[in-house]
Amino acid sequence: MSRTDQLEEHLIAIRRHLHQYPELSNEEYETTKFIRKCLEENNISILETKLKTGVIAEIKGKKEGPIIAIRADIDALPIEEKTGLSYASKIRGKMHACGHDFHTAAAIGAAYLLKENEENLNGTIKLIFQPAEELGGGAEKVIKDGHIRNVEAIIGIHNKPDLQVGTIGLKAGALMAAVDRFQVVFRGKGSHAAMPHNGSDPITASAYLITALQTIVSRNVSPLHSAVVSVTKIIGGSTWNVIPGDVTIEGTIRTFDHHIRQEVEARFRKIIEHTASGFSQEFSIRWFPGPPPLQNNPAVTEILHQSANSQALHIIDPVPSMAGEDFSYYLQHIPGAFVFFGTNGNEDWHHPAFTIDEKSLMEAAQFLYKGALSVLNHYMDDYYKLKNKQPYSVE
Repeated sequence: MSRTDQLEEHLIAIRRHLHQYPELSNEEYETTKFIRKCLEENNISILETKLKTGVIAEIKGKKEGPIIAIRADIDALPIEEKTGLSYASKIRGKMHACGHDFHTAAAIGAAYLLKENEENLNGTIKLIFQPAEELGGGAEKVIKDGHIRNVEAIIGIHNKPDLQVGTIGLKAGALMAAVDRFQVVFRGKGSHAAMPHNGSDPITASAYLITALQTIVSRNVSPLHSAVVSVTKIIGGSTWNVIPGDVTIEGTIRTFDHHIRQEVEARFRKIIEHTASGFSQEFSIRWFPGPPPLQNNPAVTEILHQSANSQALHIIDPVPSMAGEDFSYYLQHIPGAFVFFGTNGNEDWHHPAFTIDEKSLMEAAQFLYKGALSVLNHYMDDYYKLKNKQPYSVE
């Protein structure tokens, strides 16, 4: 068996172990121990961190140079698995239904390949095994703890079930959306359903509001841009012949542009204010801002494009996804790129029957390995130019 085949077999075993023992956001304690074990067995240095879960590691070449980061998310979802796989989740109600086990195994594989070529590295590759992507906050914790300080650029992947193995989606600019969640409460006055004039009906007000909110996209966002406003939950009333005193509405707004994000929120609040006034309702708004739009850096994207070509991967211009991804927080601080990686699955993300074709695992490990090297070599020249002007230190 060749070295490549051996590594592929080992990575599949790692991924299957992770798949059988999924842990939710901020609960990834055993996952953290397992990742550390995998890295330490290959003499990969683990860095100190204040993070309760997650692993930060590095592979440092003998030659001084820039720092490039690879990021993989490690958390699972509160979903009961229905794949029928022999290595299905052993934890009831928890599943790697978004493929973070795939991302983690691929990054471990890249780490192994980088370690084998450690002496030839012109700088350092930092490995970020990040917790809590699904709930959000994981990337922000990594940043707050100082783990991207002095990092020149960062790369990451996300499996894409609707792309064939050997195909990647790679583009500069917007790839994934900003995610905002809202909760609106209308408080009127309850009454008997036969005598609505004695009350102030929040049900009717909510119905008008839901319709009016759809005008935000259709009449306030240019047809050349994209946005989504979705009401996904309504709570109100307890029986058929009583008009309730209040109604709660929840939902989400997705945008690809920072300015449109601000404009949509402002219009959202204005519509609620006027609807409440018109229907004699008191109201409250709770706004839960999520990750910003994920905007790939053009230069790093082009480097990865060239690297993927050398790997003979089929590169497509992907359709941007309205799903959110907290990798976007890193891109607010440093250049980077996020790539959709074809896994030929039978269901999309977050589905209980979600699967991945494991033939894509070794390809993903090699892509991260070669991509990180390409980005590192690109930044090497700039690093030495800067070093000649001022001291460079890794904190």
